[in-house]
Amino acid sequence: MALFHVARYAGPEAAGAEADADGRARALLQRLQCRARERERQRQPLQQEPAGSAEPAQAAGKRRRRPRRTRRREGGGAPASPGEPSGKRRRADGEDAGAGEAARSRAGPRPRGSGPRAADARPRPRFCLAESGEEAPEESSVGADAARPPEGPGGPLPEEAPGPPAQALVLGGFGRSRAPKVQPFLPVWLAEPSCVGKNVMEGLVPIEDIPEVHPDLQKKLRAQGISSYFPVQAAVIPALLESAAGGFLVSRGGYRPSDLCVSAPTGSGKTLAFVIPVVQALLPRAVCRVRALAVLPTKELAQQVSKVFNVYTDATSLRVALVTGQKSLAKEQESLVQKTADGFRCLADIVVATPGRLVDHIDQTPGFSLQHLRFLVIDEADRMIDSMHQSWLPRVVAAAFPSGGTRGPSALLQRTQPQAVTAASICCPQTPLQKLLFSATLTQNPEKLQQLGLFQPRLFSTGAVRRGLGAPDVDVDGDLGGKYLFPAGLAHHYVPCSLRSKPLVVLHLILEMKFSRVLCFTNSRENAHRLFLLVQAFGGVAVAEFSSRYGPGQRKMILKQFEQGKIQLLVSTDATARGIDVQGVQLVLNYDAPQYLRTYVHRVGRTARAGKTGQAFTLLLKVQERRFLRMLAEGGVPGLQRHDTPSELLQPLVPRYEEALSQLERAVKEEQKQKAA
Repeated sequence: MALFHVARYAGPEAAGAEADADGRARALLQRLQCRARERERQRQPLQQEPAGSAEPAQAAGKRRRRPRRTRRREGGGAPASPGEPSGKRRRADGEDAGAGEAARSRAGPRPRGSGPRAADARPRPRFCLAESGEEAPEESSVGADAARPPEGPGGPLPEEAPGPPAQALVLGGFGRSRAPKVQPFLPVWLAEPSCVGKNVMEGLVPIEDIPEVHPDLQKKLRAQGISSYFPVQAAVIPALLESAAGGFLVSRGGYRPSDLCVSAPTGSGKTLAFVIPVVQALLPRAVCRVRALAVLPTKELAQQVSKVFNVYTDATSLRVALVTGQKSLAKEQESLVQKTADGFRCLADIVVATPGRLVDHIDQTPGFSLQHLRFLVIDEADRMIDSMHQSWLPRVVAAAFPSGGTRGPSALLQRTQPQAVTAASICCPQTPLQKLLFSATLTQNPEKLQQLGLFQPRLFSTGAVRRGLGAPDVDVDGDLGGKYLFPAGLAHHYVPCSLRSKPLVVLHLILEMKFSRVLCFTNSRENAHRLFLLVQAFGGVAVAEFSSRYGPGQRKMILKQFEQGKIQLLVSTDATARGIDVQGVQLVLNYDAPQYLRTYVHRVGRTARAGKTGQAFTLLLKVQERRFLRMLAEGGVPGLQRHDTPSELLQPLVPRYEEALSQLERAVKEEQKQKAA
């Protein structure tokens, strides 16, 4: 082990020590050179070639390197690196001087002429920066000078004889190679789901084939024009009814039901798959309590689910409450609880809510209790998991399993957080809480699903699960799931176009193909508003905007007019892409290309619902084509077709389009003035 001593003030003895270190380095260099010559003489007989091939071999060989002349510093020092700071040189000189004084007695006298930085004088190895089979890039002047061997005591050293290159380490090859995909280890319930039929119109099950459904509910189904169940409904409804057949108490004679996860395409009937069993399980109720809670990401989707619940609870004792913030908090409180002389009385059996408004009622509504909650339905589960930062699920679980004791007659049914099953844990009966997850793009990332605290979950899926990783851009969050499934009657197209011609392509598709209901998506509220103003100024198309610029009441009226056919083009942000069932949408236009496959799935799922047909067009810029097509190919999009729109077809629209652009500019300036005022 070397001992280093830093001499802060170098004296005359440091110069002598430096000379000794210089001599040691030169002696070491001479020994290394002798060994190199000996190895070359031993290899030379094996590398001899015929005389006729000497010239071609020399011509095709590597460049002969000129020996580098070592520069000496003033005072007899060793050559220094050109990029090394002078301060580091002085410190290294002091270190080598101290080392020389310590080792002089052991090593004996050495010849002078070598410097303290002997490592710089050694022959440097050449590293191959190119892949095998390619020539290394030519060295620059700086690199070639650094790679020349140093001179010996008597002049330049003899160059090595040419020979086959030794096995060298390849550093930083220029070739691009895809890293192998890591095979994930999935839990059994994710790796082996209960498979459901992919095609909605194939494998229909008549209502009579599932006798477990209550006769009153079967009558309501027929009254709604439903005579058969879709494959997802036929698989999920019996499973839910079976889990609720043991009653609402978990004790010695009962069991805790498994949580259910359902992954099925848009428009496959997922809403009815949980409405029917939940309503049937709650029908024989004696006292009104909140026993079913459905949480949805948007107000419009919550209103749609509430409407379905109201259809099948009509003429029954069950009551449905909708809490989404469309009404004031006091109005919603009146639909949830009623104050009496003895306290508060619950007025709702089923609550449909958005996460934020639900937390508001848990905190601010006296008498609102979830202690008797039996079903927790999480629709659009992937988006609800993404919004888990709002901490709505821990608040719901805490309200369903309160930590404080309850007094009174209901103390017997006090629930506690489920723990390990023991004799003590099953002696007191309690109502179980069953979680039901539904989504068209349900994540299969175990780390995300772990946030939901599922109990022995069971998965119903319409697609085969891939054991490898999904596409890297399927989900900025790292989904491990397989390909998404799309409605069978949906045709996918993409339209290459320039940024300036995108509005013209939209107008051409609407006017030439004569679609009556077109849903157009943009990536921002500003883009939606400007496209709406531009199409409105162009004329000839009944257009409306659907975004957060309007209140809940206005958005409800716009959707109703669009469904009635009074609006031909609805320009929207992704607010309507989540579960909204708008009847009769013939075409979905992606004015702005979606960044993620999951967004594309929910957008195009607004058409071709319930076995019908529809078309989806995506406008792509040149820089977007490669990534978008790869994303859809890896996501399993079937039959993606290219749809070209030649400039000759767009030319007749240009005069009116330019006039509409000028009107748009004036309208935008006017709006900016109003905002500034």
